[in-house]
Amino acid sequence: MKRGRAICKSAAGDTRNGTLFAMSYKFCGGGCSFMTQDGAVHEAPENWDLVIAHPPCTYLTVTGNRWFDVATYGEAAKSRYKERYKAIVFFMCFALAPVPHIAIENPVGIMGTAWRTADQTIQPWQFGHPTVKKTCLWLKGLPPLKPTNIVEIDTTDVYEYVAKNGKIKHDSRNRSRCSTNDRSKHRSKTFPGIAKAMAQQWGAYLTEGTP
Repeated sequence: MKRGRAICKSAAGDTRNGTLFAMSYKFCGGGCSFMTQDGAVHEAPENWDLVIAHPPCTYLTVTGNRWFDVATYGEAAKSRYKERYKAIVFFMCFALAPVPHIAIENPVGIMGTAWRTADQTIQPWQFGHPTVKKTCLWLKGLPPLKPTNIVEIDTTDVYEYVAKNGKIKHDSRNRSRCSTNDRSKHRSKTFPGIAKAMAQQWGAYLTEGTP
């Protein structure tokens, strides 16, 4: 059997293209060709071993819930609901893909109720980065990630605030300072320590059978 691994990440605008949903599902199923950012065309094997997906969170995360208030934002909010539906469908293309080992990464958001509760939540400070960003992992055929380097949180970066629901939240000043145009891209980046843990731990699990 052919073996292969895929790391799938798309731009937020991709969720607006309905054709991409079918393409993503076919891609995860293997047996097709795809082009990487360097312009090279690759043939996907008939069977992937592992898919690690980072679907866009713009319309899925709870931090954007205020923009869904129809009474306040009218047609803009209604349009946003349509985009959320498309984003959910795109997310589920990975969740339902015919692949034995799947990990889907996203912040706390609608998928916890639209689909199911995440299998694990992690923080950057568990993997060598002294900041906060609660991240959910939905796993299929994979063990939870183990912290690799627990560090103290940088109190000059992390601040505390009270959300509208009364809950105390934490966020990073560095990520919040970004310009409006760059903030989404900056906040969506995967921390290298987490990416390394995914590669090493899940790679070992697939090749050696040990988490």
